[in-house]
Amino acid sequence: MGITMSVKQPWPKGPPADFRARWDLSNGVIRAYGELDAANADQFAEYVRRCTEHHRWLTLDLTAVTFIGTAGFSALHRINVACSAADVRWAMLPSPVVARLLRLCDPDGVLPVAESTTTADPQHASLLQLVTESG
Repeated sequence: MGITMSVKQPWPKGPPADFRARWDLSNGVIRAYGELDAANADQFAEYVRRCTEHHRWLTLDLTAVTFIGTAGFSALHRINVACSAADVRWAMLPSPVVARLLRLCDPDGVLPVAESTTTADPQHASLLQLVTESG
């Protein structure tokens, strides 16, 4: 049995953004619908960050994202840092447009991507390790 939470925000331009979270005791799934751009990327990153307070594992289901801008890509990096700081493992399931942006902007594969929901589990995730700069 899981809990579902939804945030729907109409934006002045373009279609509304919709983020939904579903979770059980330690695992959460956050699904984004529509467009991730400068109008809503900060809200999305904050929404995910709040979910890290209650979970040890998160899956970002971005398969229904129809557009992602550079602000959305930046939000994914902030999510990566927030998950690392909270000791939360995570992975994303990209839509074709998200996968294309990742191929162009993250060629080294720093951000964790799962190919399917069966690979989006704690055994298959890597966690970003923050290293202090020596001076």
